[in-house]
Amino acid sequence: MRMVDIIAKKRDGKELSSEEISFFVKEYTDGTIPDYQASALAMAIFFQDMTDQERADLTLAMANSGDTIDLSAIEGIKVDKHSTGGVGDTTTLVLAPLVAALDVPVAKMSGRGLGHTGGTVDKLEAVKGFHVEITKDEFIELVNRHKVAVIGQSGNLTPADKKLYALRDVTGTVNSIPLIASSIMSKKIAAGADAIVLDVKTGAGAFMKTPEDSEKLAKAMVRIGNNVGRQTMAVISDMSQPLGLAIGNSLEVKEAIDTLKGEGPEDLNELVLTLGSQMVVLAKKAETLDEAREKLIEVMKNGKALEKFKEFLENQGGDGSIVDQPEKLPQAPYQIEVPAKEAGVVAEIVADEIGVAAMILGAGRATKEDEIDLSVGIMLNKKVGDRVEKGDSLVTLHANREDVANVVEKIYDNIRIADHADAPTLIHTVITE
Repeated sequence: MRMVDIIAKKRDGKELSSEEISFFVKEYTDGTIPDYQASALAMAIFFQDMTDQERADLTLAMANSGDTIDLSAIEGIKVDKHSTGGVGDTTTLVLAPLVAALDVPVAKMSGRGLGHTGGTVDKLEAVKGFHVEITKDEFIELVNRHKVAVIGQSGNLTPADKKLYALRDVTGTVNSIPLIASSIMSKKIAAGADAIVLDVKTGAGAFMKTPEDSEKLAKAMVRIGNNVGRQTMAVISDMSQPLGLAIGNSLEVKEAIDTLKGEGPEDLNELVLTLGSQMVVLAKKAETLDEAREKLIEVMKNGKALEKFKEFLENQGGDGSIVDQPEKLPQAPYQIEVPAKEAGVVAEIVADEIGVAAMILGAGRATKEDEIDLSVGIMLNKKVGDRVEKGDSLVTLHANREDVANVVEKIYDNIRIADHADAPTLIHTVITE
């Protein structure tokens, strides 16, 4: 088999066989196929697309290029959730203990974050003592006994995807639906879940900026999941403005606690119930989405969800008392209000730029080597559609320094006030096939 023939075949719009795709992934990962040939194939895929079968074959080949996790020792249907990112995306912190409170096993593999704020692991490490450096055996035992655990991402998870993504990043082939979809799904398949719920974001703070593009990506990932034997569903949700009110690591942990009590921001609460209902149905703990939602609301009301979060933190070395005393979380020394310059209605909060403002404060990483300040971030005091009077606080900056003029300027540049505006639609579409 020759790589040049595979490139020419895809260039001409023909379907690659499973053997050809496996050959490419293995030989490229091993370093036998040079970057220039791999980039030629990526460009051919960019222009010629891939069939559902090709996408499934590429996903499986990348998933099997490195470590995979066998979760068969965990009882029940293991349901994973993946979000395509965003600003203030606290859903995993809420969803994991929430659905675990209904005996749905949540075996979560998470990483650290690059960008606006930390990843799930960074956020959880705002809780003193919490750690994800546990063995695979400990991980499985925790999920079997307590239904929820988080382990750090394996360094050798989907090495083919890491290598191919780095190449796509410098060859103008990132924005390809089959390559994006197989990249995301390969990690989910390697992580061993039986079923997968996808939260595909759309809007200014999302990778996909339009609902149409987000729907294409969501459908591609759902089809891949179902074609490789994982029951998969997707929700397309709004990220034109940040989700919830908190942007920053300890601030988001506090918001997760509020939401588990049923007292969280309306949009975060609704998204969590929508995604959680799908997870519960896929795990066969409810027959319908409505029944699942009722069960989730019940464990919020009776305190079982919050108790499960506390148990989860303590099982992995964390200080569970922060559930009752969130003031024990890292606190920034300065809280600075940013007042509205005029009266009106909040018409726009540009999600990704507000995320950048949080990163400037120190809440996120620009490079892998950067250290995160877990205490800093931004609390939104108004959302799109809210009435505001001149002098009302638009946001509260939680900062480690008094001089935050550059951040204040960025806030003013990216929160627009007008005479009228409606709140954006939170849930655009639910995709099941």
